[in-house]
Amino acid sequence: MDARKRQCLAAMGIARWVPRGVAESLPDEASETVMEAPGWSELEQRVAACTGCDLHRSRTQTVFGVGDRAARWMIVGEAPGEQEDLRGEPFVGRSGKLLDAMLLAMGLARQDVYIANILKCRPPDNRNPTPEEASHCAPYLRRQMELINPGIILAVGLVAAQRLLDTKLPLARLRGELHSYGDNDTPLVVTYHPAYLLRAPLQKKKAWQDLLLARSVLTE
Repeated sequence: MDARKRQCLAAMGIARWVPRGVAESLPDEASETVMEAPGWSELEQRVAACTGCDLHRSRTQTVFGVGDRAARWMIVGEAPGEQEDLRGEPFVGRSGKLLDAMLLAMGLARQDVYIANILKCRPPDNRNPTPEEASHCAPYLRRQMELINPGIILAVGLVAAQRLLDTKLPLARLRGELHSYGDNDTPLVVTYHPAYLLRAPLQKKKAWQDLLLARSVLTE
């Protein structure tokens, strides 16, 4: 783990996460800074108490994630909006209803998938997350992915896609093909954000193609 990542974790009050058994093999002086990776309850508590960046000053509450914690599908969006901040749940309002309809078209209900965001707090005026804010939240999302171990990740929108894939390529270059995420090379598909589809309904056909691509990964 590099120094920058250690600083991000330290700012959140999070000790280094190491799988069970690894800490036992470390020298005593090293094991003092190591803790077992948190489970769901502890992780959610850490997110709720996080003051790692200035977004905690303006949030109503954190938006941890929702859905089946053993889901095959994990959907990752950008950041909570106003309604999400008020309700503490990702993808509500008109965008959430459209996302629900997209899932239903594939025979999935909202409770069949797990939905989270790059950020756990709402940026003021729904602006895009800064790289620093996203970096502070990254360990939380990464741990959620480890706990779920999904069969497919659906990155919804440009910000989510660029952060997860560590790229600056435009969404048009990222969607339409299969990517992978993390050490486990979890399959990842990029698609449009529902908020964009509400403004550009003609793109819904392309979004449907993305969903079919994602579903094919699981069926194959």
